[in-house]
Amino acid sequence: MIAIIDYGMGNLRSVQKGFEKVGFEAVVTADPKVLLEAERIVLPGVGAFRDCIRNLETGGFVEPILRVIREGRPFLGICLGLQLLFTESEEFGRHKGLDIIPGKVLRFPEGMTEGGEALKIPHMGWNQLTFKQRPPALAGIEEGSNVYFVHSYYVKPDDESVVATTTTHGMEFCSSIRKENIIATQFHPEKSQDTGLTILRQFAGMS
Repeated sequence: MIAIIDYGMGNLRSVQKGFEKVGFEAVVTADPKVLLEAERIVLPGVGAFRDCIRNLETGGFVEPILRVIREGRPFLGICLGLQLLFTESEEFGRHKGLDIIPGKVLRFPEGMTEGGEALKIPHMGWNQLTFKQRPPALAGIEEGSNVYFVHSYYVKPDDESVVATTTTHGMEFCSSIRKENIIATQFHPEKSQDTGLTILRQFAGMS
């Protein structure tokens, strides 16, 4: 069973439909106990970091998340679900994250340009992946594949060895990470057409 965490923030139905399209059942759940029974866990997220971490805490999800990761079950973080894994975020002040991946969540700097053109924040739309390593969920994805982003903040891991892909938006930033049983993406696989569906399929098949 794939459990998608419902903590009041995130595009849950589209993630669930993505798994259904590739032939896997996924359950959206607001019950932390269901996580302890699931084979795979998905942490999506859309919104403000401080609100999301508060909802995880008040919903009783923090300890179950830490436990399933510690036990080695496949874990997928999407967008804010990637950022929440880090030590802290500077969004609307400083806020502690789950501290599973040491590092920070930072805002894109103002005034970035590319080819003489001013770049917008948030970074929104299609952009390319450059691979640093190929975890099982990203196996077979071509270099330069386009995926869909919507974000104003990016992650900066303390340990660069966890970086799976980078993307350039005025600067090179980490667009996905891999650490042991964890795969997490700044982009939205569920909105990234065939490339994203391949990632969901391969995550669902991870042992």
